[in-house]
Amino acid sequence: MAAKEIQIEGVAENNKRHTGVNRILHKLLSLPWLRSLLPLVRRVEGVIEAPGVVSVQAIPKNIPRQQDCKGLTIISANMWHDWPQRRRFEQRLEAFANLVDDHKADVLLLQEVARTTNFWTDRWLAKRLGMAYVYSRANGHLKGVGFEEGLAVFSRYPLNHPVLHQLSPAENQFVHRMALGTQIDSPCGNLLVFSVHLSLSGKQNANEAVRLTNWVQDVSGENSALVGGDFNAGEHSMQIKKLQKNWMDTFRHINPFTDGATHELHWPWGRPFRRERLDYIFLKAKMKRWQVQDARHLVTLGEQHSDHRAVLLRLAPIRVPI
Repeated sequence: MAAKEIQIEGVAENNKRHTGVNRILHKLLSLPWLRSLLPLVRRVEGVIEAPGVVSVQAIPKNIPRQQDCKGLTIISANMWHDWPQRRRFEQRLEAFANLVDDHKADVLLLQEVARTTNFWTDRWLAKRLGMAYVYSRANGHLKGVGFEEGLAVFSRYPLNHPVLHQLSPAENQFVHRMALGTQIDSPCGNLLVFSVHLSLSGKQNANEAVRLTNWVQDVSGENSALVGGDFNAGEHSMQIKKLQKNWMDTFRHINPFTDGATHELHWPWGRPFRRERLDYIFLKAKMKRWQVQDARHLVTLGEQHSDHRAVLLRLAPIRVPI
């Protein structure tokens, strides 16, 4: 089943701000002595184009036969596109797919999902895992430079109503930080889930966390939601502390004192010199509707799927006596 392309209203409005500049630029490039620069300009235009189109395959290849609710297993993972080297890329993808199978994950919240001219990670995972999915480009541009990377949500159950929001300022034309959401139609009920990837810059990261909180609230209203991804901020930062006040930090709910590092930087000789927790799954629920059964960080044995650890969450709805 082929994915459909859907334009998300409102997101692409950022492109209109640059239309006037592009027109002037193209007029200048129409001059004979500047025409040779036109291909380069078109590549740049592709890269700065604000994301606004999502690819959606709403129905999974194999819907689980067992439709009674026994809980949901969610994995959030930064897939580390490693462009342009893409070292052992397909081997790392297979290692991640095995991890998903081993833990019987129902929902995946992914970041740095890469597309090149001859390999689309979203299609590969959908076929390998038999899942429905929604994907949005964040950075790069497939037609412009032959590479792009973005966010994706995968599900063993049907999904619908995708939403997309740019968290970074429109002025940051070359790097877009996005949040992608969709509704999962599971046997445990409908659940909104979001995959996010925030900036490296501390000040911008903090501003994006505020925008994310407000946007998730606007989209979800009184409904429960899961927000997972690479937040690029340690858990002692002010923005993460604020998120922990607004939403449940599911890992810390189960593991209040456990080492939570999900990313390491290493010296050339291999010893780590910086370890931080950057990856989270938060639960937004106004009332106690879900019970966290398990939360932990995962690594693949042998072939490492990424330079980040994946985050696992097992949830079950709380039964209300009639």
